[in-house]
Amino acid sequence: MHPDVVKLVEAGRISKEVGERLSQLAPSQYCLHKNWGAGKVKSWDLSAGKIVIDFEQNENQEMGLKLAIQKTEVLDVDHFRAQKLESMAELRALVTENPVELVVRILKSLGGSLKLDKLERELIGSVIPEKDYKKWWESTKKQLRESRAAVVPTKRTEPLVLRDESLTPGESMVSDFFEAKDLKAKARALEAIIKDFIHVKDNAEDQAKIAVDIDATVRKGIKFHLGQALDLLVGRDDLMEVSDNLVLEDSALRLSDLIQTESDKIGEELGSLPAARQRKVFEAYPVAFGDTWVKEILSIFDVVGPRGLAEIAKLLIEKGEDVSLYTFLRQHITGRTLGADSLLWICRERKKLAEPVFDHEVGNAILSLLERDAMDDGPRKSSRLQSYFMDEKDLINDLIGGVQGNEAKSFGRKLHQGQIFPELDRKSLMARVIKAAPETQELVTSDGEQSNKGIVSSWDSIDKRKAEYKDLVDNQIPQNREDIKIAKSYGDLRENAEYHMSKDNQKVLMRRKADHEKALGEVQGTDFKDVEPDTVKIGTVVTLDADGKSKQMTILGAWDSDPDNNVISYLSEMAQSLLGASVGDTVEVVTQKMTVKSIAAYNA
Repeated sequence: MHPDVVKLVEAGRISKEVGERLSQLAPSQYCLHKNWGAGKVKSWDLSAGKIVIDFEQNENQEMGLKLAIQKTEVLDVDHFRAQKLESMAELRALVTENPVELVVRILKSLGGSLKLDKLERELIGSVIPEKDYKKWWESTKKQLRESRAAVVPTKRTEPLVLRDESLTPGESMVSDFFEAKDLKAKARALEAIIKDFIHVKDNAEDQAKIAVDIDATVRKGIKFHLGQALDLLVGRDDLMEVSDNLVLEDSALRLSDLIQTESDKIGEELGSLPAARQRKVFEAYPVAFGDTWVKEILSIFDVVGPRGLAEIAKLLIEKGEDVSLYTFLRQHITGRTLGADSLLWICRERKKLAEPVFDHEVGNAILSLLERDAMDDGPRKSSRLQSYFMDEKDLINDLIGGVQGNEAKSFGRKLHQGQIFPELDRKSLMARVIKAAPETQELVTSDGEQSNKGIVSSWDSIDKRKAEYKDLVDNQIPQNREDIKIAKSYGDLRENAEYHMSKDNQKVLMRRKADHEKALGEVQGTDFKDVEPDTVKIGTVVTLDADGKSKQMTILGAWDSDPDNNVISYLSEMAQSLLGASVGDTVEVVTQKMTVKSIAAYNA
């Protein structure tokens, strides 16, 4: 008890209990206020019943003694909040010099456990600038795991917990494993044990307990968390590889057992696993299925995601089953049934593992899949493939460079008349097609039709094309002339980059002007009125049934496509397969069989 307070107690002015609490607010003591944060007592006047405290959020705050006792809590001198007042420079130094020690101090001050959002409140702004915190924490949590000073949560809803310093590293890791509440957390704890196996190498009893716990956990979690169950079983097998003591009981669940019993679900569950873990699962297929393992593993090739299918391909090639792999890929390429991830892998590996199956048919398969995906309801599944097709500058040349003229024209026509890419992107892609196969130039200059026939389009789309032509003639071409004049003024045309760029652009603009003039001179305008909906034709709305799902497509003119609203050009591959069909007919639309349920006039 503070000497000044003792006098008040002895004089009978305050009780001993009040005196003890009042002594905790003596000058130089620390306290905590709900709104103003931590504070250090600056001075008091016991006779006047006043106290002055320097709070984090309110310096020189004068309070009545009774109110101060009611509204503040005691802080020990070594509490983190008190250190922020007294030793901020030291704490800021720990941010870079010893971040683990910084976190440990906070945990010790706050009962050994706190949520990550509270850790942020303790540090951001005062100790660490907000803009630096995220990067700092990513680094610090790795150091915390390596130091084993604290249990770092995998979810923000779980607490950061200070470890018992009396435990050895091995005991700490084993404790983490058994305290983990779900399969994912157990798998991560098991990874830590394997990484630092030297700490549990001689503890055969704990290793056996871990194996038994994994078996029980996996059996319980198979139904709802198959992917995580596989992950944990792979981890157990990794533990066996580094252990000299661990032997599975005969009744223990094997990875091959799980693959065999859950074969119909396994492909879709593997996508979240790292490639190395997926590889371990695939390597268990021969044990699980014997002579039919190649067939079984290829059945999930198109559903395991990009990492998984790459590992399956490598495994089959290493096992001498490359013929089976390439036969499978070739059949699905020509049948237009290969998925977006598989086609993307083939394109990326076109000069390596996928070289035996990479040709122009891959390009046709890509365009068919992109068009089919654009027609389907729901989220796009091929966006990464479409982006790669657009961004990979050499892909089209690798697909059609050197192939026969008709095959190149067929590919170019499908791209040019398709509804997949916006017009500017399509023009850019067609420029690559023409560069790889010059004979495809006629597809662009005549819009893919014989010039004496012309093409059909709505008056609105023709007006838009006329507006583009007007902008080209009135703005872009004159601006290009000015650019050339300015570039000429720089002198030495041989090494004048601006001049050559402007001249190249001039060629592009003049070619576009000629193309517009030719197209506008040959196009036939229509309002799609008086169309008889007896068969599918230009200006009809078609309702289709595909495997019990209803789809509605509107077939309009060459320049009218609007894929987002299911409006397609009559020149597209999709429309061409529908034209002439009647109600009740079954047609194959981009490799998918559909039945025509109804036909209506678009502008009835």
